[in-house]
Amino acid sequence: MRWQSGRRSANVQDRRGRGGMMVGGGLGAIVITVIALLLGVDPDSVPTTGLAPAGEVQSGDPDQFRGVDDEADFISVVLADTEDTWTAIFADRGESYQVPQLVLFEGVVQSACGVAQSAVGPFYCPPDQQLYLDLNFFRELSQRFGAPGDFARAYVIAHEVGHHVQTLLGISDQVRAAQAQASTTEANAIQVRMELQADCLAGVWAHHAQRERGVLEPGDIEEALAAASAIGDDNIQRQTQGQVVPESFTHGTSAQRTQWFRNGFDSGDPDRCETGLR
Repeated sequence: MRWQSGRRSANVQDRRGRGGMMVGGGLGAIVITVIALLLGVDPDSVPTTGLAPAGEVQSGDPDQFRGVDDEADFISVVLADTEDTWTAIFADRGESYQVPQLVLFEGVVQSACGVAQSAVGPFYCPPDQQLYLDLNFFRELSQRFGAPGDFARAYVIAHEVGHHVQTLLGISDQVRAAQAQASTTEANAIQVRMELQADCLAGVWAHHAQRERGVLEPGDIEEALAAASAIGDDNIQRQTQGQVVPESFTHGTSAQRTQWFRNGFDSGDPDRCETGLR
């Protein structure tokens, strides 16, 4: 991904080193939980047990990571690019896009959804409209699950931003209301449709980022598709429990996740991301 010359976002909060000790045996011990809850965890399931608070928030500075922390610098650029894309899309529809904050943390973090451990993976919290990310997750994605590359990481961020878009459009509220009236199996199926829509919205971002700013390099889309496939419910269940249980899916199969990202990328149209939520 051609990102080094990109604009840096002022909406990154760096809370690393402020979150206290991680509960449990480190990343190796929590990897199954990480992947099971990966990319779009239900805020109601974020742990609220008594972990140490994250401490004071550090305000975002668009140049705070440049040349100092390559991973954080990259994330700042990707977030800025999503800001530019969704601001333009919303403006075309006569609406205003409210940019989210992205919080970098280590171990545990305090959010409006409760205190969360790194084990929940990257997540978006609707009440505070913030994305939360422990950078160690990217190493797990690359080393343990065979999905390396900068655009695989960009896909993760864009997926979480997709949940923010769903919140702004009122879709998240509709989903929670529908789930509250549904059985567990039905609620899971609704969650799958929500996650697949976020995958599609990530593809919409990639389409516009390439069309407007030419960010893609050869192999980038393949990296995103590999990441989407790696964290499909069927693939994860097959690896972790030796069998696939479709009624327990919450994010969609590998084939579904790659298909919906591709749908968004090929069309560039959020209206083509209709997965049956409305």
